[in-house]
Amino acid sequence: MVRFTILLAIILLLAMARLGASQAVTTFAGGFNSPQGIAVDSGGTLWVGDSNNHVIRKITSAAAVTTFAGTAGFSGFTDATGSAARFNEPRGIAVDSGGTLWVADQANHVIRKITSAAVVTTFAGTAGYSGSTDGTGSAARFFLPFGIAVDSGGGTLWVVDQGNHLIRRITSAAVVTTFAGGASGTYGTIADGTGSAARLWAPAGIAVDSEGTLWVAEFNSNVIRKITPAAVVTTFAGAALCYPCVTG
Repeated sequence: MVRFTILLAIILLLAMARLGASQAVTTFAGGFNSPQGIAVDSGGTLWVGDSNNHVIRKITSAAAVTTFAGTAGFSGFTDATGSAARFNEPRGIAVDSGGTLWVADQANHVIRKITSAAVVTTFAGTAGYSGSTDGTGSAARFFLPFGIAVDSGGGTLWVVDQGNHLIRRITSAAVVTTFAGGASGTYGTIADGTGSAARLWAPAGIAVDSEGTLWVAEFNSNVIRKITPAAVVTTFAGAALCYPCVTG
């Protein structure tokens, strides 16, 4: 996991680099501590889950970095505004068309919502309680949520529930359901299939395209998975590394 964290941090820093006219790569912003998630809004502002600092950072197009929510070096759990809020290793981050941020607060096992005014609330899950229960709002349970994406309509969130080896769906009403993967996940197994018949192994990143197809980076098995709106899971790229391993 340490090697993965280091590698992902490097990838995210490269994602914050920009190409000049000569195609040279330059560092766009620094001063982070294991950044794990990044999103860009319609205005070109970058939003970063600065995981080991336990904060959400904002980066303007001029590379001005500010802390938008949380206080660097202080982990915990508090719903509040700006620096008064507390996170515990925030990972994935997504921004919807209205400018609302959605954060996978991994070590708290919850999904947080951050308004454009930096008001932080808990949208799904209960801090400190892990599990795989489907439910609404605080009744739902996650186990180390990592990646998060929001669809083009802004009404559905897609969460990589890494510790459970699942893909979860969250509606605008905070109704959480398991979209793909076994009921509680199966460590070390990968299988293409539909819905609960599919098996994922430590999925990490997730993206959703304009047609509603999900694309998942599966860390432990070294593959990219494709998930259709009908929850059909297939291996799109890479050769699976798993034990035991079932594909097709």
